[in-house]
Amino acid sequence: MEEEYDLIVLGTGLKECILSGLFSVSGKKVLHMDRNSYYGGESASLTPLKDCFKHFGFPDPPEDFGAGRDWNVDLIPKFLMANGQLVHLLIYTKVTRYLEFKSVEGSFVYRKGKIDKLPSTEKEGLTSGLLGLFQKNKLRKFLSFVHDFDADNPATHKISKTHDATKITMKQFYDEIGLDENATDLIGHAMALYRNDKYFDAPAVEGIAKVKLYFESLAKYGKSPYLYPLYGLGELPQGFARLSAIYGGTYMLNKEIDEIVMEDGKVAGVRSGEEVAKCKMVICDPTYYKEGCKKVGQVVRAICILTNPIPNTNDAPSCQIIIPQNQVNRHSDIYVCCVSSTHNVCSKGHYLAIVSTTVETDNPEAELKVGLDLLGPIKQKFVSVSDLFEPTEDGVSTQLFVSKSYDATTHFETTCQDVLDIYRKAMGHEFDFSQVKHQLGDEEQ
Repeated sequence: MEEEYDLIVLGTGLKECILSGLFSVSGKKVLHMDRNSYYGGESASLTPLKDCFKHFGFPDPPEDFGAGRDWNVDLIPKFLMANGQLVHLLIYTKVTRYLEFKSVEGSFVYRKGKIDKLPSTEKEGLTSGLLGLFQKNKLRKFLSFVHDFDADNPATHKISKTHDATKITMKQFYDEIGLDENATDLIGHAMALYRNDKYFDAPAVEGIAKVKLYFESLAKYGKSPYLYPLYGLGELPQGFARLSAIYGGTYMLNKEIDEIVMEDGKVAGVRSGEEVAKCKMVICDPTYYKEGCKKVGQVVRAICILTNPIPNTNDAPSCQIIIPQNQVNRHSDIYVCCVSSTHNVCSKGHYLAIVSTTVETDNPEAELKVGLDLLGPIKQKFVSVSDLFEPTEDGVSTQLFVSKSYDATTHFETTCQDVLDIYRKAMGHEFDFSQVKHQLGDEEQ
């Protein structure tokens, strides 16, 4: 351990493993350490099942749960957008060779007390009861504009003679098209995946990009825009860890971190016991540098074991349900996602459903009630409340970069944005996604 490294990464959460892999590929000498004996940190998948029960303070599971090794329970469940940044990073780094994915069967939205399927084809759109005929026509006009929009082509920016999409807010965009509250709920929360309605005041081009991503992802496989890895999300950090190791990265699990050593206001190394590894830069999750973080909220999650698919989802073995904030008089959305034995995460005949949201009251579990009520009979439930932390400084002057905690969303776009922000600050330039596009082009030929 007592060597000098370009970078030391603390914690093997997904964000840290992605960055470790990217820096190793770029030729940096990386040491990656974790106090735990397993990969994944907060984003681990627990196996066997008794480890999950133990994690939440329960005795061993009864025998009718099946073989314990059949279970891989995500602590922070999320789906991948099929054309999203994480998939592009997986392709660029070739970590896809270690993983296998399945398309999520359906995407749903909660409206007026019931679940409605989000249309995935034009035929479904015509027959959907989510919107009336006039609003369907306006939504079609909106989506046609989004499809044709090109940030580099001013000819595609004009909504009308007087409105340019690059110069107005999302609320003004909706008003210009004539979309009502039901339609904007559908677009903003179920397609653009905003967590609350603050985005109304954001530039319209941001919302357009998010809706465009949704439909580009949907076009990949047709059922929904989401993917999920077989054997659980714990496979993702392990895949990036393998990548780092191939390019010379050194891994140390079950290693206590006693101090991040600073000299003249900059990172100089990391101490574990009597050993000190010198380095020029440290990247870590908030648990390794609490004094440099601030609490910005909490997330409550309920991991539920079911023996049935979620009712009213066409018996889908996997799905996502978004409950928009104003449907339940909240400030932030509630998310429900479900996977099953078809994803090798639970024993046959079982389903894993997770309900999550940003905490707004003194009774976090009660805030999940609307989502929990959608699940039908629950065989076992594990509830956790996690603090959300963000770094108080950007880390550029100290070369100590701290990732943010994982939010309540069931997709990885916010996770990837944090990764790319840290990459930009640490490297001094943006990650070049043109490399990914080149590889995508090669694969398609």
